[in-house]
Amino acid sequence: MSPVRIRPGLSDEEASAYGVYRGAPSQSDLEKLFFLDDADRQLIAKRRGAHNRLGVALLLTTVRYLGVFLTDPLDVPDGVVGYLAGQLEISDPGCVRRYTERRTTRFEHADEIRAACGLREFDQVDKELREWVDARAWTTGTVRRPSSPTRCAGCGNAMCCCRASPRSRGWSRRSARRRISGCGTPCTGC
Repeated sequence: MSPVRIRPGLSDEEASAYGVYRGAPSQSDLEKLFFLDDADRQLIAKRRGAHNRLGVALLLTTVRYLGVFLTDPLDVPDGVVGYLAGQLEISDPGCVRRYTERRTTRFEHADEIRAACGLREFDQVDKELREWVDARAWTTGTVRRPSSPTRCAGCGNAMCCCRASPRSRGWSRRSARRRISGCGTPCTGC
């Protein structure tokens, strides 16, 4: 798994809060995101031993809740472990500590979860996402505007030309891909 790249401009507190549990999930979140449906149970049932079944359940629900696999798959609130153990009818939730005894187990299980759920690493879809956003902006004229206005180095517009609607700024598709503003100069607002 590739290292997580944190967006520049985040505070140290915001960056450290990414991809970790910040306290126990609410009861509502437990019921929605940690509930094991039939497909989840089929994936989990392939495992021998209560510790492996509970470990896979933790991986599956953690990636569903946080969007990432944890470096330490057992670094979850006790309430989550207990909630999953109850659904799996595992009487001793503490057995999950054995899950990390074999280092490669969690990586093998994470790969299986990725395949079963259709999850991909961001690096694999980055280009595809950028193309989708470009096409969406071109056809709808809607692009998220920055919260604080910036000025284009070339034309001095109050809004960065590359963040406004490509059509409203007079871009061609070619200049939009190169991040060239409507006035023809490279935009420094990005």
